[in-house]
Amino acid sequence: MYQPIENYGAIGNVRTIALAGMDGSIDWFCYPDIDSPSIFGAILDDSKGGRFRIAPADETVRRKQSYWPSTNILVTRFFNDEGIAELQDFMPLRRGSIIPGSICRRIRGVRGQVRFRIECSPAFDYGRQPHRVTICRHGARFDSPSLALSLSSSIPLREAGCGSVTGEFVLDQGQTVLLILGPCGDGEIALPIPSESGAEDLFNETVNYWRAWLSACDYRGRWREQVERSALILKLLTFQPTGAIVAAATCSLPEAIGAGRNWDYRYTWIRDAAFTVYAFLRIGFKEEAAAFIDWICKYVARDQDAAEGSHTLLTVRGELPINEQVLSH
Repeated sequence: MYQPIENYGAIGNVRTIALAGMDGSIDWFCYPDIDSPSIFGAILDDSKGGRFRIAPADETVRRKQSYWPSTNILVTRFFNDEGIAELQDFMPLRRGSIIPGSICRRIRGVRGQVRFRIECSPAFDYGRQPHRVTICRHGARFDSPSLALSLSSSIPLREAGCGSVTGEFVLDQGQTVLLILGPCGDGEIALPIPSESGAEDLFNETVNYWRAWLSACDYRGRWREQVERSALILKLLTFQPTGAIVAAATCSLPEAIGAGRNWDYRYTWIRDAAFTVYAFLRIGFKEEAAAFIDWICKYVARDQDAAEGSHTLLTVRGELPINEQVLSH
């Protein structure tokens, strides 16, 4: 079942972005980079696109989604007569060092008792590559011809066919369950799940990263909270390894269902990026503007045609985009 686009929130690590819906399902995620093929693409194809869903078994629960204040950590709350639970989604970040790209999903029991179901069904390379599932002590591993990912879990998982894994648990007040999807460790089937204190450290480091970044904002006018939220989202659209800025996190979302205008916006469109740089400069984010200009200069230095303004969009690495693909499946 497709959700309205406004039901999605974004998380990211300034290298790639995932979109998580109010139903607890991550329906869009490209890995390891924002322009890599999708791992989860249910936002485009509900049956074959792949998803990672953590949600109450009771589908009639009420839902509310918001961001942890001054961060890009997404919080989805589920309410029913039996209890309240909170799902925290984030991609770990630590200022001054690199954390391998992964998605952390932490579920906390707030009140009463809530039964949850987990479904993780990746679809590598836009659903074009098959993969093998291995259930192991710390969770599960997914191996495709081009990529391997591990799902570390604090609860047992089981294979459910069609390349997916599932799990079920009852969450009591004060209890925490953690799942981490990310790269496989050397020689490991799935990486051990962090302790509760280790998970709290990942969360706090990510909170500190976003708040330290946002502290550079010098905007003090009206609607400050909304301006800062917009800045946080724009920061997710930057590609830290090069300084490029993409137009959007998604591709192939049609302007109208059945129409042909399904573009890929995971490129740097020079005009759009210029507006973003202007917005950053207006509110104090000079580093992002400088990184983007440095990226442009490096590109122009190695491509004489660029100096003539002949290209309207580039990849995040400053290359000309590859030929357009049609995903007919």
